[in-house]
Amino acid sequence: MSKASTLLQNEVGRRVLLLANESIARGVLEAGVRLVACYPGTPSSEIGNTLSQMSPSLENFYFEFSVNEKVALEVAGAAAVSGVRSMMICKGPGLNVAADPLLSLAYVGVRAGMVIVVADDPSMWSSQNENDSRYYALMSNTPMFEPSDPEESKSMLLQAYEISERLQLPVLLRTTTRVNHTRAPVELGPIRDRPDKVEFQKEPFRFVPIPSVARNRHLWLLGQIKVAQEISETTPLNFTVGQGKLGILTSGVSYCYVLESLASMNLNAEVLKLGMTHPVPERMLVEFMRRHRQLVVVEELEPFLETHARRLAQLHSVDVEIQGKEQGYFPRTYEYSPSIVRDGLRRCITGDTATDLQRTERTDTGLSSLPPRPPLLCAGCPHRATYYAIRTATKGKAIYPSDIGCYTLSISPPLETADLLFDMGSSITTACGIAQVTGQDVVATIGDSTFFASGLPGVANAVYNSHPVCIVVLDNRTTAMTGHQPHPGTGLTGMQQKVEPLDIATVCRGLGVKNVRTVRPFASLANLVKEVRELVSWVRNNRAPAVLVSIEPCALIAAAERARAGVRISPYYVDPETCTACKRCLNRLSCPAMYQDPESKKAMIDETMCNLCGVCASVCPQGAIRQKE
Repeated sequence: MSKASTLLQNEVGRRVLLLANESIARGVLEAGVRLVACYPGTPSSEIGNTLSQMSPSLENFYFEFSVNEKVALEVAGAAAVSGVRSMMICKGPGLNVAADPLLSLAYVGVRAGMVIVVADDPSMWSSQNENDSRYYALMSNTPMFEPSDPEESKSMLLQAYEISERLQLPVLLRTTTRVNHTRAPVELGPIRDRPDKVEFQKEPFRFVPIPSVARNRHLWLLGQIKVAQEISETTPLNFTVGQGKLGILTSGVSYCYVLESLASMNLNAEVLKLGMTHPVPERMLVEFMRRHRQLVVVEELEPFLETHARRLAQLHSVDVEIQGKEQGYFPRTYEYSPSIVRDGLRRCITGDTATDLQRTERTDTGLSSLPPRPPLLCAGCPHRATYYAIRTATKGKAIYPSDIGCYTLSISPPLETADLLFDMGSSITTACGIAQVTGQDVVATIGDSTFFASGLPGVANAVYNSHPVCIVVLDNRTTAMTGHQPHPGTGLTGMQQKVEPLDIATVCRGLGVKNVRTVRPFASLANLVKEVRELVSWVRNNRAPAVLVSIEPCALIAAAERARAGVRISPYYVDPETCTACKRCLNRLSCPAMYQDPESKKAMIDETMCNLCGVCASVCPQGAIRQKE
């Protein structure tokens, strides 16, 4: 039975081994959520993927992969305003995209429960920064819950909907990478019925925040967060465990590390664990600090709780020594581990403020270190051919703004076609800025999913302002980096329904781009180089944007389709008699399926990794790379 099928079962009391992300997906059913909208982003990806797989089997349920996080929040927010429970899912940086509607939604509020699941990514395993989304709770005046394991992820979600409806506010459920990807037994609860249709009740002087309305709603919001403050003081989500002279304040996965560290160090302490981290339970925290002369704050990323503790200690004249990031006892960057927490606690007790993260990490592993491996595009990735062509056509002299997704992997040698990156869709807009202040050729690359997410305004801006930029859309027919979710160009919805896909070339022409070409990168590498060269020349001569759409399915999709169809694999090989060991294929293509024979110094191909793109054969000047019969 698949995981999605298991989650659909109404077997109350059954314990199932689940990822926290899967536990949240199950919680959607138990909470009676009617609508979920998301934009895929690791570490939250499995929530949307699981709901999408479940959605065809659910009545009165709608799930969509929206084109970006702002749209997802607006879709889900409108559903909650209409009167049904809803959810929006994103990763930490995604909440930046959705910040604009979030702050207004807090002003107008919701009629039914709404939860925004945001997954922060300490250590940036798959993100461009270490967003700490707790500050969005502070800034928007919305309650925030922080689970520490898969069981809490579901139980807190259910309570978040209750609190949301009580306060008429959206509630943030913040997870972090280690929580999202931890698997643990979770007890299934009853599945709640979902309403079919509701009727939108007009209330413009609440839901249309013109200035006169917004001024009143801001006062209302401050009143609601005051009520939330009282809830935080009494909710069982905030509790203490243990006894001892030492007090420890913590939340999220750090709570698990604290308990493990105390046990391994044979150390006694009273631990205040906050599940509701905004608003913080001020009276509870002040009383906790008054019981201790020494308070250690253990939390990943920013000193959010630590700052609150220092503020409250000063405000209420509490004589307590607060130890945390401010004095260097705990690092402000990267993901914590039990060894980091143990080391921090030890140094708080001894007063040693010297931080040595490398030494700390070494104490946590008994395994030998693996050789470092730079991030690379997959073997057979169509982007490699396009980047090779871009670099060849421009001789490496153009400026190459990049974007969020697989494309950033082109930063490494020998492709070296990623010069600048801000955020989603920034490749096109930063290209506009560079083109206006330099005389250089600018070739921006962006993926198909990112194009629909945030690339469209950049294209419109380039057309309207006549920015001389080359835009290459790398269309691999999916949202590859987060796990192959669909987007408007794929022809599949989050409800698993086939629909008419949007054609990127047509969309660009509709936005006013005069020169739009489409190529297949595996058809002819020589032609691909020629197309890029002509694109750059046209932009230079016409002082206007032009678009090249390079279409080829993701290598992983192509391999899966071959396997499903039972296609016999005929991998490429290097003929050692013809190869002259010039290393052009190794030095200019950098396909992970290729390596150098240590004895002959000639190129070799690992047949188990070859994805049959054939680009290496096109690169070889000797014709030494061939496909087996």
